[in-house]
Amino acid sequence: MGNIADRILFLYICSPFRKSEKIKEMKKGIHPKYSEVVFYDTQSDYKFLTKSTMTSGEKIKWEDGKEYPLIKIEVSSASHPFYTGKKIFVDTAGRVEKFNRRYKRK
Repeated sequence: MGNIADRILFLYICSPFRKSEKIKEMKKGIHPKYSEVVFYDTQSDYKFLTKSTMTSGEKIKWEDGKEYPLIKIEVSSASHPFYTGKKIFVDTAGRVEKFNRRYKRK
């Protein structure tokens, strides 16, 4: 029996899945701030409060009386055709032109 017990002890000590006695701490100052923000869908005039790492200079007063950063978005579940069942014309030409201006070859 001692032989099997010695093998089990050896496998436990050498196991890469064994927890280390020293707990490593996370690095300080490298993680973005995670806070509550309001997302505003400009197509459907729909707003929702959630947490995000995004920030904005614009603020909005929410239903609870507090002010939160306002992030404007073009599409959400309130305006996306998949969720609404309606076909909406999305301005893709403007997006393509914007992409081409930003990444055109020099």
